[in-house]
Amino acid sequence: MIEPITLYSLNKLVRGAIAEAMPSSYWVTGELSEVRETTAGHCYIELIERDEKAATIVAKARGTIWARTYSLLRPYFLEQTGQRFAAGLKVLLKVTVEFHELYGYSLYVSDIEPAFTLGDMARRRQMIINRLSEEGVIDLNKELPFPTLPQRVAVISSSFAAGYGDFCDQLMNNPYGFVFYPHLFAAPMQGDKVESGIIAALDRIARNVDSWDVVVIIRGGGATSDLSCFDTYNLANNCAQFPLPIITGIGHQRDDTVLDAVAHTRVKTPTAAAELLIHTVAREAALLDTLGSGIVEAVRQRISEQNTRLQGIVQRLPIAAALFLQKQHHRLDLWQQQAEAASPQRILSLGYSLTTCDGRVVRSVGDLRSGQRIVTQLADGKIISTVDNDN
Repeated sequence: MIEPITLYSLNKLVRGAIAEAMPSSYWVTGELSEVRETTAGHCYIELIERDEKAATIVAKARGTIWARTYSLLRPYFLEQTGQRFAAGLKVLLKVTVEFHELYGYSLYVSDIEPAFTLGDMARRRQMIINRLSEEGVIDLNKELPFPTLPQRVAVISSSFAAGYGDFCDQLMNNPYGFVFYPHLFAAPMQGDKVESGIIAALDRIARNVDSWDVVVIIRGGGATSDLSCFDTYNLANNCAQFPLPIITGIGHQRDDTVLDAVAHTRVKTPTAAAELLIHTVAREAALLDTLGSGIVEAVRQRISEQNTRLQGIVQRLPIAAALFLQKQHHRLDLWQQQAEAASPQRILSLGYSLTTCDGRVVRSVGDLRSGQRIVTQLADGKIISTVDNDN
């Protein structure tokens, strides 16, 4: 006859067998699929393992981190990784295996190795960067020319972010009095909607892309642990191929996200993003001032040269005028001599005469008829004659 045992007894046997077979602690890797903190300070997790090729879950286990342990591990993990202890992270945990008659199989966490998570995060970031590089888009935004006067600024940020206010104050109160035109395209800057929110904002900007000079994505005031939402392929791909230069100011100096890697220019803070725009306009203003000063100096130099030339002309003018008049007097003398040499009176004085008939010069004997009266002009008088024969 079969002698049954109770479920409690069976579970108790299992508990004893596990305790005897697995008395030590083990370092276990897995992905956090669920993290739940209680008001008492305990943390309940679900750890899974996926088949990398099929992406299917091949193992799962529940785990517990008691309040005393969790109060130490949570800040330590955040400090070392810059990430909150949250679902989606791959972790390396030190666990002991427990089996409870009522709650079943569970893992009790006593320690964590942040370096493993950092390595996995870096590996995932690098995989995205490598993919963008292979697709030839990672440097597209960096290759866009930066505007010389970036005054029309499309800002992607949360309307409640302190960094957005700091950014606008810095622009509006710049020491040069430059005018900027920032416009907010609101998007969440933390949480699981960051990717879709920023992409939607970029789409709105792209509809009127000619209205803007540059895009600024700023965060400011958020926790470093929220930066992982900027490490996604879709967000990076959209920003890399955006037709306007993108400036990012979403983290701190030691933080570097995939979005920073594809942006045209990466700065530390929203204030630094504003300073970049102000500095760019100031540099162009200084160049214009230099060019303006150069033009003024060139005009002054030209005027001075022309004044010097004019003074020289004025000084040379009396001499030139005297020489000109002397030359003209000499020419007049020559013309006078030529005129006197060709005058009729001088020709007559040489023994020539001039005969006229009826007021016309007689050039040929055939011009005269018998009985006509002619006048012969000599140097010292006239002779009046009558033609007495025909020719």
